[in-house]
Amino acid sequence: MAEKIRPHGAFDAPAEAPHDPVRVDYLLRLGDDSLILGQRLSEWCGHAPSVEVDLSLANLALDLVGQATLLLGEAGDADTLAFKRDVLDFRNCWLVEQPNGDFARTMVRQLLFSTYQHLLYLRLERSADPQIAAIAAKAVKEVAYHRELAAEWVVRLGDGTEESARRTADALAWCWRFVPELFEVDEQLAMAIERGIAADPRGFEEEYRAAIAGVLADARLDQPADQRPILGGRRGHHSEHLGHLLAIMQYLPRTYPDATW
Repeated sequence: MAEKIRPHGAFDAPAEAPHDPVRVDYLLRLGDDSLILGQRLSEWCGHAPSVEVDLSLANLALDLVGQATLLLGEAGDADTLAFKRDVLDFRNCWLVEQPNGDFARTMVRQLLFSTYQHLLYLRLERSADPQIAAIAAKAVKEVAYHRELAAEWVVRLGDGTEESARRTADALAWCWRFVPELFEVDEQLAMAIERGIAADPRGFEEEYRAAIAGVLADARLDQPADQRPILGGRRGHHSEHLGHLLAIMQYLPRTYPDATW
């Protein structure tokens, strides 16, 4: 398990209950988002359009898996949570589990999620939970780069050739229905917000949408029309894509449960 990060003054804060269900649920949401998107990006390794892009996506994946290790380590045993849970126990949003598709869809998905994650982590630096605050403070610099890289690629593709613009517009149309879930506040999240553990995503939804609109304007892309939102990932209701992803990601630990590395 990764060593815990202790921000300055963290020892003055009251310790959380070891099995605090509200805290654990929120940590799983954060950690699962990073873990699943990190796994998705790792699928590009050896298949990206160029060596430079291959390395960039691999680095993004490593950043996200590192975040997941810290967050899931706060929720319990990180390896067990990553490799031994079934699909219905995962709490990630639908957006991150979507297949990579072509390069345009991967970059659009990254833009939509990284912009959200960056705005979220900026606020989680002030979380009442000292460990969540410390992890967010470390990760926010990484996520800022993820957001910048994705935005640059979306602009390049949208304002590129007729073919790249068409593919990027198609990617937006595919991913747009998953955006509302990022700002959904259910009963569990509401309790975490009330306690100061979580940040309320509704507080930065307007900033998020303005930021995305700015990138799309630079890319000469139209914002898709609002669609029927796809919800439920935070409660364990997922697409068929997550099951296939987990079958690959969890194969070795489940096949050889007693193996040591």
